[in-house]
Amino acid sequence: MTARRAETVLLPVAAGGLVVLAWQLAVRGTHTDVFPSPGAVARGFAELARKGILLRYSWDSLCRVAAGYGLALVFGIPAGIFLGWSRTAARAANPVIQLLRPISPLAWIPVAIVLFGVTDASAIFLIFLASVFPILVAAMNGVRSVPAMYRDAGRNFGLSGTALLSRVIFPAALPEILAGLRIALGVAWIVVVAAEMIAVNSGLGYLVIDSRNAGKRYDLVVAAMISIGVIGLLLNLLVQRVSRLRAVRWGFREEA
Repeated sequence: MTARRAETVLLPVAAGGLVVLAWQLAVRGTHTDVFPSPGAVARGFAELARKGILLRYSWDSLCRVAAGYGLALVFGIPAGIFLGWSRTAARAANPVIQLLRPISPLAWIPVAIVLFGVTDASAIFLIFLASVFPILVAAMNGVRSVPAMYRDAGRNFGLSGTALLSRVIFPAALPEILAGLRIALGVAWIVVVAAEMIAVNSGLGYLVIDSRNAGKRYDLVVAAMISIGVIGLLLNLLVQRVSRLRAVRWGFREEA
């Protein structure tokens, strides 16, 4: 293991250990009977794992994110490329996009429940709304930022409009699109947790609110919160890995 790789692993572990130590000292020093200690949360994790709740609810949350985020990809990337390519279409659609984009996805929760009831479809709808605008705007801006000489070179080689989009414009815009995908995935994971507190009866968000309401099990609440953070971190690392693939890594600076 190189020194840099060891530092990458050991520093986060040391920081995490300091956080756990400070947490333990704070609980012991305040003599609180409400907020759980690290040991109590570890026992809560063991209880959730033994009952199969942690794995099942994590899987439910991930499936909802995959469905809503996947729909946003299918719609947002082609729509963004089209709007970036056609200035006329962009001028027509931009007022609608700018009107809807600032509305928090959580504000759509009552609408989602009216349309879909307390079902997975409500959460998927909210995740789609949260994800689609970052993806669409990133794709649109990525196409617009492609240097004109790339387009001119493609036309000089006799590429048709479709070939120019697929072989020149899309690869050149891909780094910016991937940056939008990373932002959208983070937002989607935040929204699914919030949606599950209200609009469905399973998932990690539901586990947080249900543990709070059913006997004030704050050890399970904190265990669910940590699970949410760990999965969010893993999803972010996954997108980082994709962004470093040979086909697109030229568009990114090396991160510390």
